[in-house]
This record gives sequence, structure tokens and C-alpha cells, in this order.
Amino acid sequence: MRRILTALVFAGVGSMAAAQSSTSPVVVELYTSQGCSSCPSADRVLEKLSSRDDILPLSLHVDYWDYIGWADTFANPAFTERQKVYARNMGERMIYTPQMVINGGAHVVGNRPMDVADALNLAKDTRGATSLSVKLDGSTLRIQAMAIDPAGAPYAVQFVTYLPEETVKIKRGENAGKEVTYVNVVSGWQHVGDWDGTGEFTAAVNTTPEEDEHAVILQKANQGEVVAAARLR
Repeated sequence: MRRILTALVFAGVGSMAAAQSSTSPVVVELYTSQGCSSCPSADRVLEKLSSRDDILPLSLHVDYWDYIGWADTFANPAFTERQKVYARNMGERMIYTPQMVINGGAHVVGNRPMDVADALNLAKDTRGATSLSVKLDGSTLRIQAMAIDPAGAPYAVQFVTYLPEETVKIKRGENAGKEVTYVNVVSGWQHVGDWDGTGEFTAAVNTTPEEDEHAVILQKANQGEVVAAARLR
């Protein structure tokens, strides 16, 4: 496992494709890097999770390993900042790869399958019923959420795009010479709006090219607990 000590200064149409679930999938965010020698095993764990309907696994590539000789082709500094916020929320003084954040409230080392399984089972036991749906109408994604617990408000409504699978030949750095397949590689993370949890929330966002897949995540403010998620597959 690779770690970095940081001073966290924190700083309706009949032809529509639709996805709706009465029980939200568990959202797993894997913070990974092509430059981290411990990450390929975690990337394989995420790949196994990608076939499960009860889990929404997402691969977020960070940029803080780029300095050792290989610039991650998927890295986004915004994902590094997102990981730092989680560290602050969880009382951690460091960020590391590979890290899996489960439903925004727990974290485990991503290449330890038994720890991952335990965290997922716990998250599944505590997830609640939701009424969140996403519908694709041409190039527009329509989001609808019905009333949930207003005590946890405000909720952030987030639109996520991701590439289902990409294989990368890594030429330099700790993984030089390896060919690694990544799944559900996040290509965009957009804040759609805030919601007080009452009544009905509706929104529409423009989608990205057809090779991207789409998901919507409801999360308590300041990257708190994930309370609902829905995706198009």
C-alpha cells in the first residue's frame, strides 16, 4: 500500500431508456493511480465488483503519483481534492492509494478483498429504500427523486459519467511494462444541484458521448453519506 502524508488544509417518453431501483446500489469509489505499484490488484477487485447490480463501483484516478515517471492518463486533480475531503471527514491525516470509500462513510484498503467484502456487507445491511430514477431522452438525462429523510438535508445531487472499460499500456514508473485494464473510469463528476429532501426533485442534464455511461448519486452535503444512487447500464 502506498501512502502520502499530507497537511490537509481544507482547505416522459415511451422510448426513453430508464433505470430505477427501490434499493440503492452501494457506491464504491476506488482512488487509484497508474503510477502506484499496489493499485493493479485493487483495480482487479473493482473489476469483479462491476458485474454486480447491487454495487456501483467507480474508479477515480488521482494525480499525486505522476511525479515518479508516469503521468496517469485518467488522473484528475479534482479527484485528489475529493479524496482529501473524505480524509478530513473521517479524521484521517493522510491520503493513500489504493483506497476504497464505501457509500461516502467508510474506507478500506482496496487490495484487501476480505476487508472490502466486510465493508460492503455492512453497507448493504444499512442501506434504505429510495425513489431515485434516471431516464435518457435522446441526449438529455432526466433525474427524478421523491421525498426522503429531510433531517439529513441538504443533499447534493451529482451526475457522474464513466468509461466502462479501458486498457492502458504503462511505459514508465512503478508499473512500467504492465498492461492494466480499468473499469468504470470516472470521466466527469458534475454537481447538479442541492435538495432539501422534501417533495420532488427534478433536473435535466446534457449527456456525454455514447461511450460514456451515466449515474446519479445523492449524497449528504460536504461529501457525507451517500443515500441513493441510480445508473443507466
